[in-house]
Amino acid sequence: MPRRRTSVLQGSCPGRPVSLAVVLRRLIVADAVRDPSGREGDAVLVTGGRITAVGRSGDLRSVDLVEERFPGATIVPGLRDAHLHPVGLAALLQRPSLKKAADFDEIASILAAAERSLPPGAALTALRLDDESLAERHLPDRHLLDRVSTTRPILVIRYCGHVAVANTAALALCGIERGTPDPTGGTIDRDAAGDPTGVLRETAIEPASEVLRPLSAPVTPEHLIATAHGLAAVGLTGVGAMVAAGGGQWGGGGSELDVVVAAAPRLPITFGVMVIADDPTELESAAARLAAAGGKVRFTGVKMFSDGSLGGHTAAMHDGFSDAPGERGTDRLVPGASLAMARSALRLGGRVAIHAIGDRANGSVLDLMETLIGEGEDPSRLRIEHASVLTTADIARFGRLGVTASVQPAFLASETTWLEKRVGPERMKRTYPLRSLLAAGTPLAGGSDCPVEPPHPLWGMAASRDRCGLVPAEGLSADDALALFTSGSAAAIGEVAALAPGNAATLTILGGDPITATPDELRRMKVLEVWVDGEEVVVPEGTVVWRE
Repeated sequence: MPRRRTSVLQGSCPGRPVSLAVVLRRLIVADAVRDPSGREGDAVLVTGGRITAVGRSGDLRSVDLVEERFPGATIVPGLRDAHLHPVGLAALLQRPSLKKAADFDEIASILAAAERSLPPGAALTALRLDDESLAERHLPDRHLLDRVSTTRPILVIRYCGHVAVANTAALALCGIERGTPDPTGGTIDRDAAGDPTGVLRETAIEPASEVLRPLSAPVTPEHLIATAHGLAAVGLTGVGAMVAAGGGQWGGGGSELDVVVAAAPRLPITFGVMVIADDPTELESAAARLAAAGGKVRFTGVKMFSDGSLGGHTAAMHDGFSDAPGERGTDRLVPGASLAMARSALRLGGRVAIHAIGDRANGSVLDLMETLIGEGEDPSRLRIEHASVLTTADIARFGRLGVTASVQPAFLASETTWLEKRVGPERMKRTYPLRSLLAAGTPLAGGSDCPVEPPHPLWGMAASRDRCGLVPAEGLSADDALALFTSGSAAAIGEVAALAPGNAATLTILGGDPITATPDELRRMKVLEVWVDGEEVVVPEGTVVWRE
């Protein structure tokens, strides 16, 4: 992170060195303090790990008080991302990415280069396939991957994480053949002869992931710790960490939960872990392990799925997709089992987060959450992840119930060229309806869904304001955009993001003012420092944050 800090000890002799390692009280001074609560000033006084006061630096100065000065900067509450897959991001930084591939030939070339570096018997997994950006404008099949290898298993995962392509060797390893039935909540694409094409959707990916996991290089605790430092570099002080009790959807070897627990004591930012589990017993075990992990990690709840993605045509829609009228998506929600899992999470003191993209999926999840609220559950502990396409009635129901919409404005940036083609002009008005949800009284929490999108919260704030040109009327104000990634996202993961006396000194120092900056200026704005519980997070030189 670039630095503009000047440290001064009030009342000291000129040139007297300041040892920040032993400072218990310090005054952080910038041009402005911005807090969604409306607190004003240009300085924050920190004692130990807590905020003592917020106000004007001239009123807060005293003799022998160390000042940390950041000219031109703005202090904001620590930025949070309410929905991020940290092990998935770590996997992306270790594996080939196909996001920039222009066509099938370039995909084959990238995979072939990666394949040559692998030892015999190892599986090849690549991430961020984007069929919408390919010259062919459709998904590749197993035959393209067979050009790379007919013996090494290969699995390529679409950037949404809900569609994958396996080569013939991988299909054979997991026993997918002509007579294999579609699993519940998933589909196996087939050619005219009935043979699998290699394209696997939703739960159909799981057998391939399970078989390839022991053959894949694992994501290590060291990888995750480096990834967390990268998240701090873009201004994040905490994340809602979506973590699978098993291997997860991103092609990493080993258990995601194992990696998080092993890394916990050394993680520099907070991880509020939402566990993806198969049943309440697995969830309870994961909660116990996280409670004992130490560090900045804690159990925050359960993550479940009700459908897929818009990009993969697996979002559950009331009516067919505009570019595929016969396809209405995939339902993954099993009401009885989902209610049991939700009740288990709430009994453990956690939250319930359920993925819902399509309007049919969102309606089904709101039904489930209305049942829980009717049983006396606190709606502030209930979240719908994405809330992408909604009916007018369900926008109002969100606000009436008080269920949190955990939204990802960065989706707008990657879906700009094809979103209206997918949902059509009428549903487009109710796709990512941020302003309408807020006007209905819905609590909003901002996130990225990284590695689906980049983890940069300032980019997400900018997209929530200008919406990358898509339905501008649904854009948020600058103040609401800041709240989306501070107070809103913090509340959704059980944290407090307010620069107020008595609160933890968890804050982000920006190189400009996120309220007066334009969205494009916000996208270019630098993060100067991040503090968690009164301590600066030092990002090692050379830390990699993101790769397309």
